Amino acid sequence: MRRNLVPGEQVIVTTRPQPRKLIVPAAAFIAAPAAAAFASAWIIRGEAERLVPALSREWSPWLVTGCILGAAWIWLAYCLPRLLKWQGTRYTLTSRRIVARYGMLKRRDQQVNLAAVRNLMLTQTMGQRILRSGNISLETGYQGIVTVVDVPEVARFRDFILDAIDELPGDVEFGAADPAEERGTLPWELREGGTDER
Repeated sequence: MRRNLVPGEQVIVTTRPQPRKLIVPAAAFIAAPAAAAFASAWIIRGEAERLVPALSREWSPWLVTGCILGAAWIWLAYCLPRLLKWQGTRYTLTSRRIVARYGMLKRRDQQVNLAAVRNLMLTQTMGQRILRSGNISLETGYQGIVTVVDVPEVARFRDFILDAIDELPGDVEFGAADPAEERGTLPWELREGGTDER
């Protein structure tokens, strides 16, 4: 991010979404191999053969292999994608803009020029309030509303945004119309895919 800054722009804070969505994948990451080990031991002791008499001892290696593959599938198909999605999401607040980057291999960027912000709204669910996270919605005149989801320490992040808006150079005020928008030239646009061109 630092190499994409314009002259005079400084990074204020960089963060990732609240990791609460990783609780279930973390539990599955621990529980899957434990369940596979328990099931494998149960099969090797011959309990499966007693439960289903049609299963002979020749099926035991295949059943154990199935348990191991099941645990591996939970790790690779459920846990890993959610971890990579969280790891690849980053929110950066600079002295001039907010940049939300999503993805590691396929990247999507959202940028909001702080000078274009007319209204800032913070919303929290009950779970987010307990964890002090929340969603920040930034309303701009021409772009509509851009929402940054699950920001940790959301009240502090909001205060950083308001402080950065107050310290913008020139006659830009929070909620004021953007002079560039009135002229028909937009200083910022939503960019999807690729990297920042600035």
